[in-house]
Amino acid sequence: MPATALDPRTALVLVDLQNGIVALPTAHSADDIVKQGARLAEAFRAKGLPVVLVNVTGGAPGRTEGAAGGGEIPADWARLVPELQQQPSDVTVSKQQWGAFYGTNLDLELRRRGVTQVVLAGIATSIGVESTARAAHEHGYHVTVATDAVTDMSAEAHANSIERIFPRLGETDTTDAIIALLG
Repeated sequence: MPATALDPRTALVLVDLQNGIVALPTAHSADDIVKQGARLAEAFRAKGLPVVLVNVTGGAPGRTEGAAGGGEIPADWARLVPELQQQPSDVTVSKQQWGAFYGTNLDLELRRRGVTQVVLAGIATSIGVESTARAAHEHGYHVTVATDAVTDMSAEAHANSIERIFPRLGETDTTDAIIALLG
């Protein structure tokens, strides 16, 4: 469903737009996703609305069959990409799992600011973005996903999230349409 409105206290949540993630092979250009995320951040800041920059700094504890590849993680792997032009007013959330809510202070930061809706963008659509969207919905936030500001390592997983999951959690629309709703 296309985005119909943004609440007066809507926050932008950009998920995992960091050096190590944007360097991965993705279904859609990571450079384009970063550009759209930066456009959204600029528009939200211009309206005095919260911008949340999320990065992942490691994996959750526990065993999984699909463990991440071994090796040394580069020192700047978790550093947010400079195109986001991080500002002192931005909220930064570092996570150890797929979603940005569990084990972080994201919900507290949003509630302190009176946020009732989140606009989500980032990488990967079916992992960090979808997990965050599901948790936002469960926490009672209105959810909107910028469909041209998300991508995944798998085109099929990306399409599943866009076509089947996000419409059940809230609204979806383009970056241009969301910026237009900001007024």
